[in-house]
Amino acid sequence: MGDRYASFANSDLGRTVVRRLGLPDPPRLRRHDPSAPLTPGPVLLGAASGGRLACPVRELLGRTGVDVSGAAEDGARYGALIFDATGIVDSAGLRALYDFFHPVARSVLGSGRVIVLGTAPEACGSPREATAQRALEGLVRSIGKEFGRGITAQLGYVAPGGEEALESTLRFLLSGRSAYVSGQVIRVGAGAVTAPADWARPLAGKVALITGAARGIGAATARVLARDGAEVIALDVPAAGDDLAGVANEVRGRALQLDLTAPDAPERLAAYLTGGVDVVVHNAGITRDKTLARMDAARWDSVLDVNLSSQERINDVLVERGLIGDGGRIVGVSSIAGIAGNRGQANYATSKAGVIGLVRSGAPVLADRGITINAVAPGFIETAMTARMPVLLREAGRRMNSMAQGGLPVDVAETVAWFASPGSGTVSGNVVRVCGQSLLGA
Repeated sequence: MGDRYASFANSDLGRTVVRRLGLPDPPRLRRHDPSAPLTPGPVLLGAASGGRLACPVRELLGRTGVDVSGAAEDGARYGALIFDATGIVDSAGLRALYDFFHPVARSVLGSGRVIVLGTAPEACGSPREATAQRALEGLVRSIGKEFGRGITAQLGYVAPGGEEALESTLRFLLSGRSAYVSGQVIRVGAGAVTAPADWARPLAGKVALITGAARGIGAATARVLARDGAEVIALDVPAAGDDLAGVANEVRGRALQLDLTAPDAPERLAAYLTGGVDVVVHNAGITRDKTLARMDAARWDSVLDVNLSSQERINDVLVERGLIGDGGRIVGVSSIAGIAGNRGQANYATSKAGVIGLVRSGAPVLADRGITINAVAPGFIETAMTARMPVLLREAGRRMNSMAQGGLPVDVAETVAWFASPGSGTVSGNVVRVCGQSLLGA
């Protein structure tokens, strides 16, 4: 089922009605188009005094072919605003943010981008600097809610020494691939990365395993990773065999029928992956909804096993046997339910919060092996599952975010592809919500 309200709101008659009645106004989002430029207009780049990222960012953007301006011009319209806030070392310095954004707040084109770059508070040299850098989160999330028209806002905390590792993240955040990602805080670590030979096909020569790949987000992820050059192994339960085969054939990949909760599943998977794998996407998941008081033990156990424990078992066997090695990427699928909780989904929310814990605890351990681990946390995504929701709940899910609409499976898939890119080698331990800046959760 499509979003009929959004289609109406974007019609000539609908725009008039929406504006007169003050109804939610879902904009047309700019999504990935390989023939389109990275941004819909030039980038205005500003910096606080003493910032360390403006020069590297200018050089990175130069390689993408984006026009960059260092000073605002009267009447100019911008595809993106980027501000280097790393030079802000106390609360008084936060005035630089107002001085940069206030004059140009209405100058961003529809579906434009706002990016603020700073230093993670825990990496700051003084309590005052850490305080000022933490304040950036409030600014970014407010901009995401104020600017409208499909404009997104993000905060990137870049570790000293992570300047050159920023390119993959900048490309993602500036592009149409991040259409439904807004109000997020992303940490880019220090270290060198190997840039893809071709940014249009960054996964060329890589093998990607995607669980729960027969439909929805999993199928979209298979398509996007294949588009980016990966050889895809699409995995799902035998009962989804026909749909799974269809996806695998479409992306010219391989289909693997396997129940991940079977006692011998890790061994069977390891035997199949004798040649190793470069990217693992843990998308398989189920729901068995009941309030906790009415939930039987089987509903609890099955959801935790599929959504969380199976990920741990697969990761353990792949890492211990070297089937995913240096440069490997592990991406889990969490949910905003794991951040905010949800009535009637205590089991599901617990499992998805556990995925966040798996990412946060696993990142430092896997870093020693050169493997990154991150997670996406989708909000309301237009899938067959959400189409079956009661109409009022479905409409609330669609409208209660800064984009006033639901996301698409491809929005989640694009975020997974960014995590999977060779250029994202210092991006680890992140949980990025793909929710249009939902009003639910942090």
